[in-house]
This record gives sequence, C-alpha cells and structure tokens, in this order.
Amino acid sequence: MSAKPFAFPIKVIPSDIDFMGHVNNARYLNWVQDTVLAHWQKLAPAEEVASKAWVALKHEITYRKPAFLHDDVIAETVLEKIKGARSFYNTVIKRGEEVLAEVQSMWCCLDSETHRPARISSEVAEKFFGLKNRQPSSGE
Repeated sequence: MSAKPFAFPIKVIPSDIDFMGHVNNARYLNWVQDTVLAHWQKLAPAEEVASKAWVALKHEITYRKPAFLHDDVIAETVLEKIKGARSFYNTVIKRGEEVLAEVQSMWCCLDSETHRPARISSEVAEKFFGLKNRQPSSGE
C-alpha cells in the first residue's frame, strides 16, 4: 500500500540551465531531494522532523523530455514503502501533463544526533504517511 502523492512546485531558474540551453541533468536529483525532504517536513510530526535526518542511498532516473528556463515544473512524489530505516520513493517530474523525468529513489533515515540508521515508527508511518511500517522478518 502506498501513500497519497505529494506535489512540490519548482521554478526553473537561470542557474539550472546547462550549456545546451536546458536544465542540467544533475538538477533533477536536487529537485527530488527537495521534494522528498519537503514531503517529510510537511507530514511528519515536528518532533520526528527534529530528531531525524535523511540521506539518499540510490536514485534511478529516466529522463523523458528537457525542461527549460522559466518552465513551471511540478515534482510529484509517493512514498511507496518503508522497510526498516529505508524509505522508497517514486517521483515524477512534470511540466503540465508532460512527464520530464521519473525517479525511483531509496533513502535512509538517520538519528540526527548519532547519525545511525533509525526506523520510522509504525505509528508515524501509518498515521501520517498512510503506510504500514513493515518490519523485516528473520530471513531478510
């Protein structure tokens, strides 16, 4: 079961543009990071936001169409699942109805003081994100 999509508006600015006149590929990953963190900060309780930090473990990106200066872009992200300290997101970056990029990413939740992996509680996962926090079985 996955949660509801979270939309994050993006304005393409001059520093996003590369030598070919469109948004540099690396900016898409910045947008994904900004979107995932905004999702967490908007939905998680304040004490969770204060006590947790996030690091990206993996991004898989498929570029479909370029974005250009002054385009109004939306990144829609969905938290697909939580497994232990890892969270799996699917983010689609669009200009209107046009899909510009699709990104599957895996993130690790950290305790903000110790910087060690930290699980999202089942209560937070279910109440605020609409997910069951699946605990690994002994075989995982």
